[in-house]
Amino acid sequence: MIEKLTQIDLNLFVIFDRIYSERNLTRAAEQLALSQPTVSNALARLRKTLDDPLFVKTQTGMRPTAYAESIRDSVSEALRLLTTSVQETAQFDTARSKRVFRMSIIDLLDAPVLSFLTYLTDPQTTLGFRSFRLNRKEILGALSSGEIDVAVDIALPETGALVRTPYAVDQFVCAMRPDHPLADQPLTLEAYLAAAHIHVSGRKNGGGPVDIALRRKGLKRRITAQLQSHVAAPALVQSSDYLITAPSAWAAGHGLLLKPLPLPVDPLATYLYRHRRSDGDAAILWLYDQIRSHSPLV
Repeated sequence: MIEKLTQIDLNLFVIFDRIYSERNLTRAAEQLALSQPTVSNALARLRKTLDDPLFVKTQTGMRPTAYAESIRDSVSEALRLLTTSVQETAQFDTARSKRVFRMSIIDLLDAPVLSFLTYLTDPQTTLGFRSFRLNRKEILGALSSGEIDVAVDIALPETGALVRTPYAVDQFVCAMRPDHPLADQPLTLEAYLAAAHIHVSGRKNGGGPVDIALRRKGLKRRITAQLQSHVAAPALVQSSDYLITAPSAWAAGHGLLLKPLPLPVDPLATYLYRHRRSDGDAAILWLYDQIRSHSPLV
């Protein structure tokens, strides 16, 4: 094996790691700032050297072979150690970099998390930013594989593989249109339960923190409409008698009347995450610091 390693261009493992993360040759080439033929040729060389196809083309992308799966963790860790040793004092050059950052962000926080973009004063910047929402169960794996660079979400199971910083803490409130029938009176628990509610969740089933609090009391609210995101909610609430229970910072930005909930509900606490494999990646450390420095908690 030592003799074989002396014959391998170690840059091929960088390409292998990116193809594994992206499952797509074109996206891997974009991330590496290489042409697709260059990436394809590199993969062909590594296949020949290791005597394995490494990736099989399918309808959903490049599927790793069993051998590729068996070496990937070792390759990734070796690259992380090399990157850390080389980039310990490296500075990320935002003016010259063509890095495309990928972030998983809870939909409520897209605007505040990305607010740092307004401070990037160079209109000719070649940096790219992509925001989307992954299923919470996928975040650790996506950070580990490099599919995403950072994530902002509610608390994930604690693991030594992740670096976590508190991002925001917000209280839940009940929001309604300003001329709602309940607008001029205290919001009692009885009135809250009798009203029709809009609930926002990307999951097919399950309630939110207020439903957990109600279940503890043996109670249940009447959810008339469930939406997959908060985008459509303000217009529906403004034009109806629906109530929506949401974090106060979001609700305050949509011209809605806010009332305290008639029962205690745990606040929404969110965190900024990156993987420890990015300890030596000056670009991800820059991104992480940008988001952290513009956190509502700062």
